Amino acid sequence: MSLLLIKNGLIVDTEWTRHSDILVDGAKIIRIAPHIDENKLPSGTNVIHADGLCVLPGLIDAHTHYHLVSRGTVTADSFEEGSKLAAFGGVTTVVDFADDNKMSLLDSLSSRRKEMSAMAIDYALHQGVYKYRAEIEDEMAEIKAAGCGTLKIFTTYRDVGYLVENRDELKAIFKSAKDLGLMITIHCEDDKLIQEIGSSWKGSYRPIDHASLRPAEVEAAAIRYVGEIAEEVGTSIYIVHLSSKKGLEAVRELRSKGVTVNVETTPHYLFLDKSKLEGADGALYVMTPPLRTKEDNEALQEALLEGEIQVVATDHCSFTREQKLSSDDCRTIYPGIPGTEELLPLINTFAHTSGKLSLSQIVNLLSTRPAKLFGLYPEKGALKEGSDADIVLFNPEWSWTLSADTLHSAAHYTAYEGFPVTGKVVMTYLRGRLVMGDDIYLGIKGDGKFIRARR
Repeated sequence: MSLLLIKNGLIVDTEWTRHSDILVDGAKIIRIAPHIDENKLPSGTNVIHADGLCVLPGLIDAHTHYHLVSRGTVTADSFEEGSKLAAFGGVTTVVDFADDNKMSLLDSLSSRRKEMSAMAIDYALHQGVYKYRAEIEDEMAEIKAAGCGTLKIFTTYRDVGYLVENRDELKAIFKSAKDLGLMITIHCEDDKLIQEIGSSWKGSYRPIDHASLRPAEVEAAAIRYVGEIAEEVGTSIYIVHLSSKKGLEAVRELRSKGVTVNVETTPHYLFLDKSKLEGADGALYVMTPPLRTKEDNEALQEALLEGEIQVVATDHCSFTREQKLSSDDCRTIYPGIPGTEELLPLINTFAHTSGKLSLSQIVNLLSTRPAKLFGLYPEKGALKEGSDADIVLFNPEWSWTLSADTLHSAAHYTAYEGFPVTGKVVMTYLRGRLVMGDDIYLGIKGDGKFIRARR
């Protein structure tokens, strides 16, 4: 493979921002310097002039559900389609999920890895744990040896078999994870409270009612519950898709007790509110947890600016308009929205409008911090000599509008339809190979690789 030289771009890492050149040999960055003379490089070197552009490390969407089989159907974006929309958004690595078959975590992980071999970008995996069994620690050790560094726990969905209901069993899982050095990620909604609310509910089940059936109190209660277990065990936890002010307050309480709580939120909880659930298209905006109030949006935005939130990911779980609108009952509407491609422009626009978030901080939220938390750094999440040449050329001033016509999800809709945004990806490189450039997708099915976590 010939060399690749990216010249005169503004390189943005979490540690520094400076105009420099980057030299890539094959899949790796081999040199970063203020000036690299292309005339001294071998003939055939591919030279890209990045004047006026920012050069970012490839983004990591730390929470995706591509090709998710759920409720008798499958999500709109396959692994191939997910790879494509990710490349257009500057995302070169995703962290997806493997369900627990309740017999072998290693078999569960291996099965999902085999399915994801169609990916055209790189991927890591969170492994779900939905049932305690006597040999669970041995199973966890096996998946760690196989390169999986994180578990996914649910505090709800008892009806579909995701909930480890017994507290002592959940505590044992936490302890084993701590002993093995595995990260514990948790979907926090208190199942008992949800059932109590549902059993006494006298209202309708329209999309807007979803917000009342699963209110912010259930998120806060679950965060306190798992936080108490983490405190007893002496381990850290990672809260996925934090959605509410009350959930944030629960996180603050735990942190005041010395519990290490890493927090992820999503653009939809930052920028969309439950008014979207009203009207004829309300079903399009149903996800779990549900959208909250503008007050919740503002609380999470402030927390993001103050450094209380470590990661912004998307929980990309796309269904088509037809799938979403096939029911108007919030209990049976397929939950989830697309989001990977919209991630960077939405957060960059927020940075512009707030004036309080630098591009280096954006890189940390969307790339470096998830890479470090999930054991992918410095192979991913960095522009360093020796790191993978996952490189994004980004125009931070490009104004455009998010819409189904300008995005690439097979859902053929976006929850951010008509949003004016600032910042657009111009080129995306995966391990030194151009996978998107000048609005043309060049990804190759099967070219993505599983990234082993180093924990």
